[in-house]
Amino acid sequence: MSIGTKVPYVNVAAQHSPIRDKLLAAVGNVIDHGQFILGAEVGEFERCFAELCGVHYAIGVNSGTDALILALRVLGIGLGDEVITVANSFVASASCIALVGARPVFVDVREDLNIDPALIETAITSHTRAIIPVHLTGRPADMDSILEIAQANDLYVIEDCSQAVGAEYKGRCIGSFGTLGCFSMHPLKTLNACGDGGTITTKDSELCEKLKVLRNVGHVSRDEVVVWSGNSRLDTLQASILLAKLEYLGEWTKKRRTNARFYQQRLADLQTVQVPIEKPHEKAVYHTFVIQVDRREDLRDYLADMGIRTAIHYPLPIHLQKAAEALGYKPGELPVTERQAERVLSLPVYPELETHQLEYVAGNIRSFYEHG
Repeated sequence: MSIGTKVPYVNVAAQHSPIRDKLLAAVGNVIDHGQFILGAEVGEFERCFAELCGVHYAIGVNSGTDALILALRVLGIGLGDEVITVANSFVASASCIALVGARPVFVDVREDLNIDPALIETAITSHTRAIIPVHLTGRPADMDSILEIAQANDLYVIEDCSQAVGAEYKGRCIGSFGTLGCFSMHPLKTLNACGDGGTITTKDSELCEKLKVLRNVGHVSRDEVVVWSGNSRLDTLQASILLAKLEYLGEWTKKRRTNARFYQQRLADLQTVQVPIEKPHEKAVYHTFVIQVDRREDLRDYLADMGIRTAIHYPLPIHLQKAAEALGYKPGELPVTERQAERVLSLPVYPELETHQLEYVAGNIRSFYEHG
């Protein structure tokens, strides 16, 4: 029998509580000036976010999904093209490709859950136009190898940074390596709106201007439309919230990394638990802290009974989803991805966790495997 929730998996209210007045003031300013569509806060957030990522331009959009779709569209990728990505991510990493008329091509991943560069080259055909590496869980993918393959084969690289705001690879922020970087500001992300939001980063001024047109129903002015497109704008209200939160991102990331290190130290010696370990040139931000374990469902049930909430990211890989049937993938084609889908378990890692809560989670995992 469950003893009630002692450690929630997420706790957005705990994040908002100490900065509530600042968030309300930011929203109040927008309500007062009334520029709800592409108001000044959108431009200011774009400027600050571009600076954070070490790029020239950032374009605010309404979601991480639309960020990926617009990135593909602005590069002219569509019907008859192929884009290489992974199947162990959130579905948007692949659905964006299908939604522009192109074909997702899946390759397997490494033990760190990120795309295996050694397998990318074997998946390239005459129809391949781009690679979408996903920085899953907030851990950077192997960008040197990916960029080398892309350059050798004249391919675009679109970074899916949805889970990795502020992550770094060899001292550079992710989102600054590819032709474009795509971020999500979903309420559960590390930099989160109070609703949906997204951002695209680039160093290319021409792509920036085209993306601003694409996000705004194809308008170049109030009465002139140059391309068919939809409404993918970032709301001014959400931009104001993101601006208010930006100053806390470094502090929140530091705490996430501290929490991750706690788990790593407490669980590393368990033979049945595989914890994520960063390489020296990586700075992960731990959007999720994902362990790989034996007897996952039993462990998850045990933790739930002890009042600890967990999650699975993700239990069914994209290539085996019903939506992907027409692509023709069969079980067994991505063995590492499929094995990991049966073993991954996400632990609470948000910045507001107290030390005693972390100890309670780690202690109960140890108890399950040592005495269960």
